[in-house]
Amino acid sequence: MKRLICLLLSTCLPWLCGAQPAAADDAPAAAAPARQVFPTTPVTKPDGSKWRIGYFESGDYGEYPRTLRVIVRGLQKLGWLDVPDMPAEDDGRALWTFLARHARSDYLQFVEDAWWRPGNFDAALRPKVREDLARRLAGRRDIDLLLAMGTWAGQDVRAIGAPVPAMVASVSDALGAGIADSVQDSGLDNLHTRIEPERYQRQVRLFHDIVPFERLGIVFEDSKEGRTYAAVDAVEQVAKERGFAVEPCHAQSNSIAIEQAVDNAVRCYADLAQRVDAVYVTVHRGVTDTSVADIARILREAKVPSFAMSGSQEVRAGLLMSLAQADYSYVGLFHAESIARVLNGAKPRQLSQVWIDPAKIALNLETARIIGFDPPVDILLAADEVYEGGQ
Repeated sequence: MKRLICLLLSTCLPWLCGAQPAAADDAPAAAAPARQVFPTTPVTKPDGSKWRIGYFESGDYGEYPRTLRVIVRGLQKLGWLDVPDMPAEDDGRALWTFLARHARSDYLQFVEDAWWRPGNFDAALRPKVREDLARRLAGRRDIDLLLAMGTWAGQDVRAIGAPVPAMVASVSDALGAGIADSVQDSGLDNLHTRIEPERYQRQVRLFHDIVPFERLGIVFEDSKEGRTYAAVDAVEQVAKERGFAVEPCHAQSNSIAIEQAVDNAVRCYADLAQRVDAVYVTVHRGVTDTSVADIARILREAKVPSFAMSGSQEVRAGLLMSLAQADYSYVGLFHAESIARVLNGAKPRQLSQVWIDPAKIALNLETARIIGFDPPVDILLAADEVYEGGQ
C-alpha cells in the first residue's frame, strides 16, 4: 500500500516517500529571483474594449471541444464571462459558433470567423491553413489571443512564430512534438502549453506493477505525430527500464475519414489481443467514445488486461483501469488561469507550464472478473472510481 501511494504522489511530494527536504545548509548561496505574480482578475484592454479570442484546432477530434468547454467553464469560474448551457456535441466549429453568439462578457469576445482547422486532419490542407492563420494574425491584427488545440495546431503556431499570445492545449507530448523547448521554457515569448513531466511513464510503471506483463501492445499511426499522440517514447523508456517487450500495431489516423480511422484502430486491437498479455490503449483518432466499447469487448473476450491513457471515461466503457485526472475541470482551470494572467500582462513564456495530474485510480470490476484478474487489496483501497459494467 505504501509503495502504491508513493508511486502516485512521488512527482508531487517526494519527501513523503523517504526523500528528505533540503536542509538549510544545502540551499543555494543566492536565491533565484522571485517569479512575478500576475492576477487572474477580469480586465478589459487598456482602451476599454474586449479581448478578441481566436481558435485553431488540429482536426475533427472530440477531445478538442471537450477541452474548450472546460476552459470556458474555468474562465466563467474566474468571472470573465457567463455562458448558458453549452451544447454537448463534439463538433469544434459548432461549439465555437455557439460561444461567439451566446457568451456574455464585458471582457472577452470569441470572434466567430477566427476559426481554423485543416479539414479532417488533412495533411494536404495543413500548409494553406497555416498560411491563412499567419496572414490573419500578423496582417489584420484583430486577434489578441489564440487557443490552439492539439499537436498539429501547436506545431503550426510554433512554426509561424506565435505572432500573438497562443495557448496550446490537448497535446499528449509537447516536448516530443517540438512545440516547447523544455518543461520550463516554451522557447517563444508568446507561446504556452501544458506539460506534465513523466505522466505516461508513471501510468505504464503503475500498470506493470499491478499486472506484471511481458508483452505490452500499443496502437499508433507510424508517424511523428502518431508516436507523439501515443507517447511511444515514454512507453519504450519504461519497457527498457522494466525489461518487457513493446508490441506495436500501426493504424493510420490522419488524412482519412473518421470511420476508416476507427476501423483501423479496432482491427489493430483485435490483432494485438491474440499476441500480447496486456494493452495500453492510447490516444488515437480511431478510439472514440463509441469505438472504445468495441475495443473493450475485444480485449475482454481475449482476457487481456487493459490500461486507458485517457482516463476513467474509457474505464467506464469497459477497459480495466486507468490513472488519470480526478476531474477534467482541473485542466480547464489551469488553462483559464494562464489565459487570465496573460490578459493581465504576463507573457505566456513567463508562466509555468508544469501541471501535475491529481492522482486517481479508476477500476472496472466487471472487466476484472471477466478476464480473471484479481485486483490486489491495496488497489481496491486506492481506487477513487470503481465501475461495475461496460457499454
